[in-house]
Amino acid sequence: MSKEETIWEGNPSHWTSFSYYILCLFLIPLLGLGILMGIWRFLTIRTWKITITNQRIIEEKGVLSKTTNELELFRVKDLKLDQPFFLRLVGLSNIILLTSDRTNKRYIIEGVDNGKDLREKLRVSVEKRRDEKKVREVDFE
Repeated sequence: MSKEETIWEGNPSHWTSFSYYILCLFLIPLLGLGILMGIWRFLTIRTWKITITNQRIIEEKGVLSKTTNELELFRVKDLKLDQPFFLRLVGLSNIILLTSDRTNKRYIIEGVDNGKDLREKLRVSVEKRRDEKKVREVDFE
């Protein structure tokens, strides 16, 4: 068994919520509702922590209460790099993982910098982890 090492750690970029923040600007005249909504979204993203190791993905979410979710890398079936136009303008991308995990069939790592590099590191780590655990995927059609 290999020692668990961190590959990447961070949180989604606030650019993923750009349109939401614009909406908040329009709602400011309504009793400051837009300000409260904007602050809450900012705190939500700021406290959203994603840690990717060579064995698993650990996601911690929550402003007042925390929820921790883990996804074992050997359960990842497919990786996809998604670069929507607006995110591509600011050099960000989304990584979409299709998995065999019951609670995370489709897991998205949003708004990451250097998405191509991270996807490649993930791909290599998934293959290594599958070899270590002696996991093989079989598709039935």
